[in-house]
Amino acid sequence: MANRFVLNETSYHGAGAIKDIVPEAKGRGFQKAFVCSDPDLVKFGVTKRVLDVLDGEGMAYELYSEIKPNPTVENVQTGVAAYKKSGADYLIAIGGGSSMDTAKAIGIIINNPEFEDVVSLEGVAPTKNKSVPIFAVPTTAGTAAEVTINYVITDVAKNRKMVCVDPKDIPVVAFVDPEMMATMPKGLTAATGMDALTHAIEGYITAGAWELSDMFHLKAIEIISRSLRGAVDNTPEGRADMALGQYVAGMGFSNVGLGIVHSMAHPLGALYDTPHGVANAIILPTVMEYNAEATGEKYREIARAMDVQGVDDMSQEEYRRAAIDAVKKLSQDVGIPADLKEIVKREDIPFLAQSAYDDACRPGNPKETSVEDITKLYESLI
Repeated sequence: MANRFVLNETSYHGAGAIKDIVPEAKGRGFQKAFVCSDPDLVKFGVTKRVLDVLDGEGMAYELYSEIKPNPTVENVQTGVAAYKKSGADYLIAIGGGSSMDTAKAIGIIINNPEFEDVVSLEGVAPTKNKSVPIFAVPTTAGTAAEVTINYVITDVAKNRKMVCVDPKDIPVVAFVDPEMMATMPKGLTAATGMDALTHAIEGYITAGAWELSDMFHLKAIEIISRSLRGAVDNTPEGRADMALGQYVAGMGFSNVGLGIVHSMAHPLGALYDTPHGVANAIILPTVMEYNAEATGEKYREIARAMDVQGVDDMSQEEYRRAAIDAVKKLSQDVGIPADLKEIVKREDIPFLAQSAYDDACRPGNPKETSVEDITKLYESLI
């Protein structure tokens, strides 16, 4: 069977990239934007940077900001109703994964109304029509939602996150402007950056990985590991490199899948509202240890990409340990907690483990797993 690879039609990279929104919209004949952005970005003036670009050229838009950090079914349904009333003909998603995931779900449902319950979009839904066109403007360097075919919506009624995978939802144009990320606080920069590293590492070792995706993931690991510390310190170089690195990671994992780091992180977000990047960063080294036996020589290349010296002289056991230690060191340096003791309640572990096993990311794990294995992994982290 052939390997499929799906990417944006167009992407713009670098400082000032948001200025290209107007010529792209005009060139495509768009008349009015439905702008999805979260309340904090609106409050702190980040969203306004894009709105100012639109205002400067007299471009019509309507702002929708009823979006939670872990967007819910209700957020999407409210957004669908608002879009229908707005008279818009395209979407602009400004933010991290929350805004973009909401926009993707809205765009899919508008053109596929039979999925208006939202929950039927979970997994690989049999949608017929492409989403309403989406322009994506990331404000975090982590999720890479601007270049992926995935989105995640929380089903509050069941305390679980639904992973939705649909090539019809990918934004048509991405505007990856590091200046839009410069106001991210240190904690968010660290968490989203470790999310990006998790994408790159899980994508590199996932069961569906192949030569083309490996190219993207190894380069992403290299860029992220050299730039995340600088981004947390808010250096222009660090911000610019992280904007690129997380995007490159997204180009890869969107097409080959992830693994149980993500499937274990998702229920933490649903049950405790744990920031996704923090959950991934804490879980990643432990799952890397668990998966090591199923990864061949790939941990050597991870270690090399993270600038570990002398990997060619190491035994398999040594370079696997070196890769895991390099991830732990980076996570520690940017202030990520070492365990889940302050997050997970022991009595919730059976629910968390079953939710993780049922998660859409779990089948991509390079090592066959079970509810019992995942239970032990959670227990080892508290």
